[in-house]
Amino acid sequence: MPELRWLSEADDTLRTEIHAVVHDVVAAGGAVGYHSPPSQDRVSAWLDIILKQVRDGDAAFVTAVVDGVTRAVGAWRRGGTAVFQHRVEIQQIMAHPSARGLGLGRLVVQALVDNARAAGFEIAMLGVRGNNHGAIELYESIGFRECGRMPNAIAVGTERWDDVWMFLPLGYPEGTVLNGSKPGGLGSSPRRNG
Repeated sequence: MPELRWLSEADDTLRTEIHAVVHDVVAAGGAVGYHSPPSQDRVSAWLDIILKQVRDGDAAFVTAVVDGVTRAVGAWRRGGTAVFQHRVEIQQIMAHPSARGLGLGRLVVQALVDNARAAGFEIAMLGVRGNNHGAIELYESIGFRECGRMPNAIAVGTERWDDVWMFLPLGYPEGTVLNGSKPGGLGSSPRRNG
């Protein structure tokens, strides 16, 4: 049974394990934000940034451990500006190729959603490459819905892929007025003619 571990620090052994996940996912063609497998120094620098955000309360970072070794990772980060502080973006969901089929991606995403909901966030968002049908189906099965698609917005060498945005409402505080939840509502904008 995989074990989830929430990190705020990472020693050298853990950094090596996380690097192996990132490196091998990218080497296998995973769409996780790198053009080529990153060095351990690059992954360690990324970890330094996100783990500082965890300690500051602006992120969460989780690993899934199988037989004592990190085999999947994922994170959420709080929205950057004041009007987005109520939402998180789920990022960097990766399961080592040798651990595929164990349900680690689902375990990590669901844990991040549950953690963000428990922390009081209202919306979880994520982006996914348009040809990553397995990930899209996984996110939909958890409750995410597509809210936008930018054609050919992800560049990998000379190839372009759609950037698909998905969201999941986590719950709103009592008394919250959802002005943008219906066409013509106070939070919407009328379509322009011509």
